[in-house]
Amino acid sequence: MASKHLAAAFRRTSCLRSLSTAASAAAHPLPSAEAYDDGDGISMKGVKIAGRPLYLDMQATSPVDPRVLDAMLPYNLSRYGNPHSRTHLYGWESDAAVEAARAQVAALINASPKEIVFTSGATEANNISVKGVMNFYKDKKRHIITTQTEHKCVLDSCRYLQQQGFDVTYLPVGPDGLVDLDQLRSTVRSDTGLVSVMMVNNEIGVIQPMEEIGKICKEFNVPLHTDAAQALGKIPIDVEKMNVSLMSLSGHKIYGPKGVGALYMRRRPRIRVEPQMNGGGQERGIRSGTVPTPLVVGMGAACELAMREMEYDERWINKLQERLLSGITARLDGVVVNGSTERRYVGNLNLSFAYVEGESLLMGLKEVAVSSGSACTSASLEPSYVLRALGVDEDMAHTSIRFGIGRFTTEAEIDRAIELTVNQVEKLREMSPLYEMVKEGIDIKSIQWAQH
Repeated sequence: MASKHLAAAFRRTSCLRSLSTAASAAAHPLPSAEAYDDGDGISMKGVKIAGRPLYLDMQATSPVDPRVLDAMLPYNLSRYGNPHSRTHLYGWESDAAVEAARAQVAALINASPKEIVFTSGATEANNISVKGVMNFYKDKKRHIITTQTEHKCVLDSCRYLQQQGFDVTYLPVGPDGLVDLDQLRSTVRSDTGLVSVMMVNNEIGVIQPMEEIGKICKEFNVPLHTDAAQALGKIPIDVEKMNVSLMSLSGHKIYGPKGVGALYMRRRPRIRVEPQMNGGGQERGIRSGTVPTPLVVGMGAACELAMREMEYDERWINKLQERLLSGITARLDGVVVNGSTERRYVGNLNLSFAYVEGESLLMGLKEVAVSSGSACTSASLEPSYVLRALGVDEDMAHTSIRFGIGRFTTEAEIDRAIELTVNQVEKLREMSPLYEMVKEGIDIKSIQWAQH
């Protein structure tokens, strides 16, 4: 009960900054020798800052809700039995906890608990869905349809299947990031075995028209898979209305623990997959390995909280997103929102800033934890493949910043992020000869640059 009041207080006061997303770990110094506090600030990887940065990278991961941690702790300390042990109390109580969590996850997407398979995360669920379905039906189905803006694990799974002789169609998206439904319909073939479309894009936050896509798949009797890692608990999901056959889910995107996810698999009509892991036959033989009870309990608790607080979270996050966007655009020109402004999850704001260099902007924003795209591909210096698929110019794609707002983000953090972003963009533009030319009225796109 105490942690419930604590979580509510996160939103109401800045007095608990030591427990907010920006500084929740400040009281617990990192054991790593790479990071140290020399009295004047924190130094790590050659970067020195005054304190822990504001956290606005919720699409990468979210902090664990204290109420979720409360639910998990007993299964780490006293109820530590293996849920597959059938001969004693420890196993029975862990098994009951796993089944309760299964029901909590199922309720959030209007599914049956029997349709939920626990995995290590959405990446594993995506691999089971894409590879598992196509390998199971490989004698009759050799064609997959997906989009150019899918998560890397879906794209890599499709490329793997291409190497095995399968045919993959990568659908383009419009400038708003949405799939053309007519193009999808015309792409379906008699040997199409799967359509895989991400529900909410991890980089730009656009929400695909899943109900319409589901109707097309139902018309052609083709299974529909969706990566809903960024959608779960953020927008309403109904697997029946959407006609989804498989859905990949993640725990750590909804204020749950890392290392756990789930796969929804429809029972009627039944969808079959070839397991990607061999072992003890747990999770109906689809995902062998001991189910990690504390993590599963945490994901279940996070889903139950999301079900209760989704509307409140959306109102709060929408308010903060509007505050952030208006605060930046009121003081800066040349700011572009990437992706649809109508069909998008409010907690994802992906902006490009003209006439600045993206890496310099990110380094200058070291007091704000943001990213330039997916955490799974952020090591690459190439511009985001998602933004390029939208037709964004390479220079603008290089300047994109993704702001991720969440349940525990505060107004003070948003105001500070606005100030730091505006100051850094203005500083970089002062050093930009291109911006100077634009201010003088020169159309830089019409300039013929000399080749050397």
